[in-house]
Amino acid sequence: MDVIRIKLGMVGAVAGTLALAACGQKPPVHPPGPPEVGVITVAPQAVATTTELPGRTNAFLVAQVRARVDGIVLHRGFTEGDDVKEGQRLYKIDPAPYIAALNSAKASLAKASANAMAADALDQRDKPLAAANAISKQEYDNAMAAAGQAEADIAAAKAAVDTAQINVNYTDVISPISGRVGISQVTPGAYVQTSQATLMATIQQLDPMYVDVTQSSLDGLRLRREFEEGKLDAAGPNAAAVSLVLEDGRVYPLQGKLQFSDVTVDQTTGSVTIRALFPNPNHVLLPGMFVRARIQEGVRQGAYVVPQIGIAHDQKGGATALVIGPDNKVVLRQVVTSSTSGANWIVEGGLNPGDRVIVQGTEKVRPGTVVKAVAAR
Repeated sequence: MDVIRIKLGMVGAVAGTLALAACGQKPPVHPPGPPEVGVITVAPQAVATTTELPGRTNAFLVAQVRARVDGIVLHRGFTEGDDVKEGQRLYKIDPAPYIAALNSAKASLAKASANAMAADALDQRDKPLAAANAISKQEYDNAMAAAGQAEADIAAAKAAVDTAQINVNYTDVISPISGRVGISQVTPGAYVQTSQATLMATIQQLDPMYVDVTQSSLDGLRLRREFEEGKLDAAGPNAAAVSLVLEDGRVYPLQGKLQFSDVTVDQTTGSVTIRALFPNPNHVLLPGMFVRARIQEGVRQGAYVVPQIGIAHDQKGGATALVIGPDNKVVLRQVVTSSTSGANWIVEGGLNPGDRVIVQGTEKVRPGTVVKAVAAR
């Protein structure tokens, strides 16, 4: 019986609506409520400020292996792209002419030694004779000079032997550092020349790796001024830590450390080079890669952190934020931003403690619009 009454009531309601429509009257329309927006409530806090700077990777050590003697390359002792050790032989240059020169130098040394013995013996024999006036003083002086000349000849012959031995050693082209060797610039059978300083191969040490980034001198002056004025505090013992963003947008898993800042400003770009050192055990970083380094500058006291989506810029480039007033109306507020911290803007002026900044639904409202504020998700 109750079910029949409910159905009859529904039929009556529908019939009433149709009757109103037939008479040209529309059913009442309820006005929509205020749009809903997501907000954050801001409060001053200490914020670590970071800067992101472009840079390039450079090998920790680079050695260009060049020919130090002339000759034919007999064979190569490495595989291109492999890691080599310091002192490992990379190439062998034909040593035959240098061995012959070494043997000749040794023979000259032996001859000089024999001449020195004869000259010394003559000097020793003439010494008592000169004392007894049995020979002239001139004759004795000549004997002494001959002995001294013989000793000088020995010294020159020894130097020639050393030089010849060095040239023989240079026929073994060894690696001056440990690292990864690149493409071989010569093949067995090639003729290399020391006068041309023939480049044979390049070796680079990839662990650790340098990262050279550039910062404008203007930003450097701004940082120093803010430290002096007390706007920035020192970031603590880990202030020199640097993180790295790779070319594909991934964050490099290992942190680096700042090494130094160059003392010269590039006159063409107005920038200063800053060098950081990163561990690179897996050789993820390769020389010449483009990267972005995130460097912590300091700690800014009493700043406001607002997600980047909550900050817009007007036609003049000024930063603005949409804030909800006490009457739930949207107010356009001019703000002052200094830098970023992750995905957030650091706001230094234009906001007050407890302000509700719209970060979701900004496209649905305009200044003066009454809104319903909910906590941003």
